[in-house]
Amino acid sequence: MDVGYQIRSFVFENFNLKVLSFACALVLYSMVHGSQDAQRSLLLSVVTLTPHDDNRVLMTSIPPQIHVTVRGPRQTLDELRADDMGSVQIDLRNGTETRVTFAPSMVPVPPGVNVEQIDPPAIDLAWEDVVSREVSIEVGVVGAPAPGFILKGAPVVEPKAVRARGPTSEVAVVQRARLDPFDVSGLTEGKVTRQLALNHPVGRVMFDVPSVSVTVEVTRQVVERSFPRLPVALIGRTGLKAQPTEVDVRLACPPDIVRALRVEQIVPTAALASSADHGAESIAVQLTVDQCEVHVTPPSVIVRW
Repeated sequence: MDVGYQIRSFVFENFNLKVLSFACALVLYSMVHGSQDAQRSLLLSVVTLTPHDDNRVLMTSIPPQIHVTVRGPRQTLDELRADDMGSVQIDLRNGTETRVTFAPSMVPVPPGVNVEQIDPPAIDLAWEDVVSREVSIEVGVVGAPAPGFILKGAPVVEPKAVRARGPTSEVAVVQRARLDPFDVSGLTEGKVTRQLALNHPVGRVMFDVPSVSVTVEVTRQVVERSFPRLPVALIGRTGLKAQPTEVDVRLACPPDIVRALRVEQIVPTAALASSADHGAESIAVQLTVDQCEVHVTPPSVIVRW
C-alpha cells in the first residue's frame, strides 16, 4: 500500500472531528490550568502620611516599596499588575507610633487573590523633637588680590549668625554654618560685598536663610621703615629753640615707595604761629610723605623764643 496514501488518510480522515476534538482539548486545558492556584511576588509603592505638626520628625527611613507575595488563580495573577493595585498607605499623622505592621488588609488585591507574605512585615519607628539654635558663620577666602594689595582684616559677615532647625540629635552636631568661599582674585583697593550661599547642613537640618552678605576690604600692601633721631626744622622766626630737638619717625608705605626713600627727604617740622616777642609753646610736629602713614615720636615739641 502506498505510504503517502496512508499518511494522507491518517491526517484527513474525519478531519473536522479531529479539529473539534483538538479545540475542546485546548479549552479544557485552559479551564483546568487557569483555575489552578499560583503564587506571585509584586513590588508595591508605599505612601506615608506624616504629622501636620512640624515640631516632630520621623527619623526612620520608610522604604519607598515593599515586596508582596500573593496567591490566587493563575489566570488572574498573570493579568495582575502592580500599577493596577495602587499603593500601600501608612498613616503616621499622630506622630506617636513606634511600630508599623504591614497587614494583608492594607494591600488592595482583586477578588479571589490572597496576600500570603509582606516583606518587610513591620518597621520600628523612631521620632525626635524639632529644635532650633543659633550657630556662628564661617567663611573662607580663595585667590589673591592684585599685586601690591592685601586683605585688610577678616571678612565681615552680616548677619553674624543664623538659626539651625531640625531634629535634636542632628542640630546638636552643627557647630557652625559654612559659606561658599569668597574669591578675592585680582581685587584692588576698596571694599567688596557679595551675597554668598550657605552650604547645606547635614541630614534634615535647615538654616533660616539661604545666604548672607560678606564684605572684604582690600588695601595696599605696606612695609614699615624707621628713621630715628631726625632733627626738627623750626619755622616762623629766627632764634627758635626746640625741646627735644630730635624725633623718631616711622613710616608705613607701599614697598616700592619705601625702597625709594632717602633719609634727607624726611624732614619733620614745627611751625610757630605766635606773634609774641617772647614765650614757649607746645607745637605738633608735621611730616607728610606721599602714600605713607606717618608716626612721629614724640608727636610735639616745646618751642621757645
